[in-house]
Amino acid sequence: MKPMNTRGVGVAEASHGSRNSGLENLLEQARWSGTQFAHAVNRAGAEVGLTLKYDQSAVSHWLRGTQPREQVRPVVLEVLGRRLGRPVTYAEAGFRRPRNQKGPESGDTAESLLDLGRTDMEPSRRGVLTAGLYSATLAVPLFSDQAHAEERARPTRPTTRIGEGEVATVRTMTDRIADILDELGGGHARPMAAAFLVNTVAPYLRASATEAVRKDLLSATSDLTYLAGWMAMYERQHGLGQKYYLQALNLAREAGDHVTYCRTLRGMSLQASNLRYGRKALELADSAAEAAPKAGPRLVAFLRGQQAHAASMVGDRRQAFQRLGEAETALSKADSRRESIGGYDTSAYQFHVAHVLYETRDLPGSIAALKAALRAKPAQERQGRLHANAVLAQRQFEYGHVEEACATWHAFLDDYAMLSTARGDEHFETMRRRVASRRKLRAVRELDERARQVAAVKGQNVPQGTA
Repeated sequence: MKPMNTRGVGVAEASHGSRNSGLENLLEQARWSGTQFAHAVNRAGAEVGLTLKYDQSAVSHWLRGTQPREQVRPVVLEVLGRRLGRPVTYAEAGFRRPRNQKGPESGDTAESLLDLGRTDMEPSRRGVLTAGLYSATLAVPLFSDQAHAEERARPTRPTTRIGEGEVATVRTMTDRIADILDELGGGHARPMAAAFLVNTVAPYLRASATEAVRKDLLSATSDLTYLAGWMAMYERQHGLGQKYYLQALNLAREAGDHVTYCRTLRGMSLQASNLRYGRKALELADSAAEAAPKAGPRLVAFLRGQQAHAASMVGDRRQAFQRLGEAETALSKADSRRESIGGYDTSAYQFHVAHVLYETRDLPGSIAALKAALRAKPAQERQGRLHANAVLAQRQFEYGHVEEACATWHAFLDDYAMLSTARGDEHFETMRRRVASRRKLRAVRELDERARQVAAVKGQNVPQGTA
C-alpha cells in the first residue's frame, strides 16, 4: 500500500468526477461532520493495520467525486454502516466496487472455500478486501433459504468419487486440529486447518458422491470451517473469522445441519460481544435460539448462555438472569458426552455467569464464577484456561486484590509460554499495562521478572520498567 500524505489523500485519490450526492446523503443521515467522519475512518482502518490520516479536506475530495483508494472503500462503508445500523452498499455511497472484491454471491461452495483458505494460508494476501474488517451490520443467511443450494454447489464434471471414508477423514482432522488448538494455540492450528481445506476438502466438494455422502461431507466441512472461524476470532483476525463463519453457515444450510448452523450463529454472537457490539450479539444469539426449535439440552444451554451474556450487555438484567437459569436447567439434563468442537459444559456455563455478573456490576460475584469456571475446566484445554486466567487476573486487579491477581497472572504465563496465540499476546500486553504503576510491590516485581523471561523465549521485547 502506498503511504498516505498527511492530509489523507493518496495518489490514487487524485482524480475528480461529479459531486457524490450518495455519500453526502449518508453523511447527513449519520449526522457527522467531515472531520468526525474522517476520524472514524482512521480508527476503523487501524483495526486492519492501515495507518490513515484523513481529515476534513479528504472528505471534501470524496464529496466532490474523488474515489477513495480501493483498500479504503470497504472501511468507509463499514464505518457508515456501523453509524447507521444497517449495511451500506458501494452504489449507495457512490463508490466503484474494488476490482478484486467479489459480489455477495460466489455461487460455488468449493471455489469460495478455496479463496478463503488460500487467503488464510498466505498472509501477504490478507488485505482489507479479503480478510480485514469486521462488519457489524452484516445480514446472515436464513437456514430455510436453501433454494437450489445443492445445484449451485454440485460440480459439473467430477473426475473422482468419494465415500464415507473421506467424510471420516474430514471429521478426524477437525478433531485433531481442535486438539492442537488446545495444546499449542491457534497460531499453529489455524494454518493447518486452512491448508487442509484448500488441499483436501475443496477437491472432495468437487467430487462425485451419493446424496447422503455429500450431505455428510457438507456437514463435516461446516464443522471444520466453523472451527477455523473460531480460531481466527481468537487470533484477533475478526474480518477473516466472520468470513469463515459465513461459509460455515452456508455449508450447514446446504447440509441441512441445524446444529452446526445454530452453533455458528452463537459463535458469531460471541465475536460480536468480544467486540462490544451488544445489540448485534443479542440479535445473533436470539437468531441462533430461534433456528434451533428441536435442539438437545446441551445445545439449548449453549445458546441460552450466550443470550444471557448478550442481554446483560444491553442492560436487560431480567432477561440475562432468566436465560442463565434456563441454561443451567438445560445443562443439568445433558448427557455426559461433550462435543470436541464448540462443546458446552459447566466451565463454559460459569464463564457466562461471570460475564453477566460483570456486566451487572457484581465484580466479586464475577470473580467467584471465573474461579468456578477454572475448577471445572478440563486439564487439556490449555487455550481456554489461558483466557480464563487472564480475565480473572484483570478482574482481581480491578477489585484491588493485586497480589492475588499476580498469582493468577503467573498461572496465565504457565500456559502462555507454551502457546502461539494472538489473544494471549493481547492479554500479555494488558497485564504489562495494568501492573506498570504498581512496581513497588514485591509480587509485581516478581511477575515483571517472569514476564521478561517468557517474552525473551517468545522473542518479544519488554522495555525496562513496564512489566
